[in-house]
Amino acid sequence: MTAGPPEPAPRPAGGGDRERRRVRMVPGGPVLVEGPVEVVLEDGRTVVSDRFLVALCACRRSRAYPFCDTSHRRRTRPDNPDNSDNPADSADGS
Repeated sequence: MTAGPPEPAPRPAGGGDRERRRVRMVPGGPVLVEGPVEVVLEDGRTVVSDRFLVALCACRRSRAYPFCDTSHRRRTRPDNPDNSDNPADSADGS
């Protein structure tokens, strides 16, 4: 008697035949999803990407939404909103 190939590991309920995808949250940036992916938008439309890694916009500034176009890099929030580190304000040494 010869042994056949090992049985595949049981999948969790609801997993179907789909493979598990890795999703990585980038602080201050996009959500990276191993592709290919099909994204279902709020209005029910679907957008498909066949890329091996897909960057989904988390800041909603992207002109290519739901995909990231790096718009989050162009606009940053100030660390100190009261402008106390403005060189023009401290030029007199105070």
